[in-house]
Amino acid sequence: MEKRNFGNGEVSLLGFGLMRLPCKNGNADIDREQAGKMLDAALAGGVNYFDTAWMYHGGQSEPFAGEALSRYERSSFYLASKMPVMVLQNAGDVERIFTEQLKKCRTDYFDFYLVHGIRHNYLKVIEDCRVYEQLQKKKEAGCIRHLGFSFHDRPELLQRIVDEHAYDFAQIQLNYLDWELQDAKGQYQILAQKHIPVHIMEPVRGGSLANLGAEAAGIFKEARPAASPASWALRYAASLSGVQVVLSGMTTLEQLTDNIATFSPFAPLTDTERGVIANALGAYRKTLAVPCTSCRYCMDCPSGVEIPKALAVYNNRARLAAEKHPMADFLFTMEYGMLKEEEQAKQCMDCGQCKERCPQHLDIPHWMKQVAELHETLQAK
Repeated sequence: MEKRNFGNGEVSLLGFGLMRLPCKNGNADIDREQAGKMLDAALAGGVNYFDTAWMYHGGQSEPFAGEALSRYERSSFYLASKMPVMVLQNAGDVERIFTEQLKKCRTDYFDFYLVHGIRHNYLKVIEDCRVYEQLQKKKEAGCIRHLGFSFHDRPELLQRIVDEHAYDFAQIQLNYLDWELQDAKGQYQILAQKHIPVHIMEPVRGGSLANLGAEAAGIFKEARPAASPASWALRYAASLSGVQVVLSGMTTLEQLTDNIATFSPFAPLTDTERGVIANALGAYRKTLAVPCTSCRYCMDCPSGVEIPKALAVYNNRARLAAEKHPMADFLFTMEYGMLKEEEQAKQCMDCGQCKERCPQHLDIPHWMKQVAELHETLQAK
């Protein structure tokens, strides 16, 4: 497993993001047996960086991390979690939540700790609650070894953040689609200029870059028959010199095994391979409907809509339609019909809560209307 130096230790280039673990009955019901096997396999394969957060899996990711990792010597892995600024009500919440996170994770310190998901609409909360100042004190006390932040906004705001405060690392969304679409290039360049180590989230864009459609997948297969589409996406992110960790939210042992192989050993992209990615991206763009990563930051919906699932079904239909698949409409109707009526897009009341929370800045109410109208049109046929 490829390792990167940081401080006095070595961090695995592949990090295990504990936000898309296998589940039984819903996102908050982690299949602890299967997830535990994955964590064991990750450690055996050389992965030593594990990333969790307060809100992942409906609040169950941190307790799972604490339970599963407590079986190992604490010095054998790096644990990262985050301060959920989106739920803070007052300055006292910072101390309360941090203390609870330590308890949930069964540890007395975090190797890496982040201000979670900084966006323009959270700046006042961060300032009013003195989040940075309080976390710096935790760092001074040894409860945080490295303090950073994750970011979902424009480069201009990122520049302001790194100019105003001294952070040890930063986590941004970066992949070969978002390099231009979300200006990940501009964000990366700002961090590189400041010599701030970069941690990458969504390198496979919630799995969408592992399921590209027939034409794009064929381009990759012709170039490297044995390599998965996901491996191309991971190598793209990891080939940037300022990157320290590439996080992957893995759901199956097969995904984990493939990702470990990609970094054991790691081979940076060649210029020829970058050309292959450009060609595959061109093919993939033709099938893209909604750039959703299924991160579930939009949930829970006050109206009960299962937003990520509705968009996933909609995107799948768009991809199949672009490939002129004869069953595209039928499969959409069948898959959408598997949602409970109270979870369907037609229940959207356009309250705007999801739009405010979305890291991709998607106009989710608009897309819920599109999903509902498509379903009604196909039903009428």
